[in-house]
Amino acid sequence: MSGEAVHPLKLLSLLLQYPSGELLAARAELCAAAAELEDGPQANAIRAFAAWQRDLDGDELQARYVDTFDFSRRTSLYLTYHVFGDRRQRGMALLTLKQRYRAAGFDVDDAELPDYLPLMLEFAALAPEPGLEILHRHRESIELLRSGLHAADSPWRGLLDAVAAPLPGLTRAQAAKVRRLAAEGPPDEEVGLEPFGPPELMAATGGA
Repeated sequence: MSGEAVHPLKLLSLLLQYPSGELLAARAELCAAAAELEDGPQANAIRAFAAWQRDLDGDELQARYVDTFDFSRRTSLYLTYHVFGDRRQRGMALLTLKQRYRAAGFDVDDAELPDYLPLMLEFAALAPEPGLEILHRHRESIELLRSGLHAADSPWRGLLDAVAAPLPGLTRAQAAKVRRLAAEGPPDEEVGLEPFGPPELMAATGGA
């Protein structure tokens, strides 16, 4: 991490990723970068979490991350899952996201699905206008994840408050949708995610 100021959305992207060995080794740097942010609710939430994770045993941090994000459908970091589950519509939503990244010159390989929130945040830090627009389009999913983390009293809940901070508030229709999805949970239908679209579309876009 360079000595230049780090965009708050980039810090959020890093702090919401699995705390691998590299990120564990960078915890002091992440705290220092958070300290340089302009004061405000978003910065305060990032600083508080960065300080908490810096002082936690690395193995415990990794275990708590897995328990939080890998074993609960309601706190999945894959945003389209909250709305579509594993239905075919999700595949089309993923393809649309990948196309939008490519149109902005953001290369996304196949190592991660394009609806992974840390990836979206990384893109928004590099290209704020289209990136924030993409986050806004997934506002309901962000709110579902945020409410799930608050309900679990998770240390990561403040990071989702920080993600939501630069986005418009929920409309009445969005709030109603969030309540419905929170009550029902992600759809259960499992049809697989491949292909993301019709074969002719996949051929034209080079696949997903």
